[in-house]
Amino acid sequence: MNFAAVTQFCATDNVEKNTKVCVDLIKQAAEHRAKMVFLPESSDFMSSSQDQMLKLAAPLDSHAFLNNIRRAAKEHAIWVSVGVHESSSEPKKVNNIHVIINDKGDIVSIYRKTHMYSSDMNDGPTVDESESTTPGDEITPPVDTPLGKMGSQICYDLRYPEISIKLRNKGAEILTFPSAFTPKTGAHWEILLRARAVENQAFVIASGQIGQHNEKRESFGHAMIVDPWGTVLAECADNAEIPGMAIAPIDIGYLKQIRKEQPVFENRRYDLYPKIE
Repeated sequence: MNFAAVTQFCATDNVEKNTKVCVDLIKQAAEHRAKMVFLPESSDFMSSSQDQMLKLAAPLDSHAFLNNIRRAAKEHAIWVSVGVHESSSEPKKVNNIHVIINDKGDIVSIYRKTHMYSSDMNDGPTVDESESTTPGDEITPPVDTPLGKMGSQICYDLRYPEISIKLRNKGAEILTFPSAFTPKTGAHWEILLRARAVENQAFVIASGQIGQHNEKRESFGHAMIVDPWGTVLAECADNAEIPGMAIAPIDIGYLKQIRKEQPVFENRRYDLYPKIE
């Protein structure tokens, strides 16, 4: 049986420091014999302003942070899922991307976040991600990994079940969500992850940012792995002081058993509503 390592840490605007943390987490995951390690959304940096974000973001062909992650994946012979910023073709914007890297250091999948987070709560800041980020315009097909067939999403996408259903219809056995939920919206975090797992009869692996990144931004953490029955198999400790890691087995045989015993997708009524494919 193969194991997954899900992680969390508090990224800052210091890309070099964030790189060291992520490379260390990759090494630790490999030492624990995990086949794949999952790093959070915005692992390269958390900026405190749009100007700083634009300065720190880079195109993929010269992305120093990502190149270091690729080297670490190859050195430790482990697959990596990681969220980073990419320079956008739109002026004064970036792309929020989820990259999957194989154990040879090759990029095998890139997903660009499609749903832009927005919030205007009475007791929280007003946020509109579309002001700084270009939304992706396609859903990346699932990719074969040592853990199983894997579908990529990012953070706020978790609130929209349609992508997960579409990925399941395309063969996904594992749904992944590198994230940076806020403490306020963290109330929904576990509920949403378990819901996506149960309704798609899939493993859900969700890495997360945690802690106070700067004076404007704080993240919830609680990175976790959920099985197709909705059981939380592993969860990182609620501690922002040190990077966290939790490890769990990914048993595709168990997934197949659940899908056979309860053929939810075969029982859908596409004569009454459209199939998401």
